Amino acid sequence: MTMIGWLVVLVVFIAIELNTMALTTIWFAGGALAAFFVAFAGFSVKTQLVVFLIVSLLMLIFTRPFASKFINKGTVKTNVDGLIGKKARVTAEINNQFSQGAAVIGGQEWTARTEDDECTVPVGTMVLIKEIRGVKLIVEPIKEEK
Repeated sequence: MTMIGWLVVLVVFIAIELNTMALTTIWFAGGALAAFFVAFAGFSVKTQLVVFLIVSLLMLIFTRPFASKFINKGTVKTNVDGLIGKKARVTAEINNQFSQGAAVIGGQEWTARTEDDECTVPVGTMVLIKEIRGVKLIVEPIKEEK
């Protein structure tokens, strides 16, 4: 009778996964499949539950990072994350020592700072956005090739 129960659990987890397509329950479907085989072999319900939990956990730990890497490969960064690696134009001199500086990207002006406190960047310079800390762009000047 527990074999049928594990098959039902397997089908439910697969159905949830097919509806979400977010890799949320596939790990547990694998655990349910392993528990089904353990039940088929005649082991106790306690052993079946232990196998279900161990297989599910192992699948989650060892395959999730690998699967996420390929599934999220084509995901386009949005909002603030989408600004990293783009160019901006300095609209107010960037000088960390005086806590001043601004740059504009996409029509929006942001507070801007450099990683190096000794570096100042004049107005009109194009900068590369390296990261975002809070509401500040962390930038570096783009070296112009001659």
